[in-house]
Amino acid sequence: MKLSYFHQKALAIFLLNLAGLIIFFSWYLPAQHGFWLSIDTHIFYFFNQHILPDTFFASFVAYTNNRKFDLVILLAMGALYYNTFRKKDYMGKRHLVIVGLVMVISAVLINQLGQNIPIERPSPTLHFQDVHRVGVMTGIPTKDASGDSFPGDHGLMLLIFCSFILRYLSFRSFLCALLITVVFSLPRVMAGAHWASDILVGSISLTLITTSWLLITPLSNIIVRQLEKHLPFKK
Repeated sequence: MKLSYFHQKALAIFLLNLAGLIIFFSWYLPAQHGFWLSIDTHIFYFFNQHILPDTFFASFVAYTNNRKFDLVILLAMGALYYNTFRKKDYMGKRHLVIVGLVMVISAVLINQLGQNIPIERPSPTLHFQDVHRVGVMTGIPTKDASGDSFPGDHGLMLLIFCSFILRYLSFRSFLCALLITVVFSLPRVMAGAHWASDILVGSISLTLITTSWLLITPLSNIIVRQLEKHLPFKK
């Protein structure tokens, strides 16, 4: 029997929430985070062994984790969004501006929710002893540690961006956004400022649960329409 449109949406939300919960509890419930600890440890030491003084890799990791590098991430996201924006007429551009505003507000609120999850987890550079700190190795101001790294904030923001791109732009743009997410989430893991599971578990599970309710239900469209009614525009 073919499901109605409403039931398809409900099933999608259920499955995405179920996936998010399974991912999260596969990490949260086992002692020492089960198989995730082995994955995290291997990934951390794979990169950390190459962070040595006077090496290109160490400098690369340091610069890509400097706060100024966040501007490069914003430029990449903005360029992808602008590629669709520039092709629209005035009303289409106005619509995308409002969608972008809703995306930013949603990302801030979801990030705050993530930061208030009652889990404190120091980054691997603080958890393990005798590790290579890229900031110390290079002398470059950089983020190579965090007292509370779960969930990964960069990964979370980028995944929310992906979700909005998939909902309001195109699948092709979504694939580009996914590539941006992988490329720009990796430096935090390479530096040891985040565990891989901070992103693969924390960021992904929180994104699946929150954005499914926001974007599959009419909620985001309702917010966009209300803003379209109340924000001034040229006729």
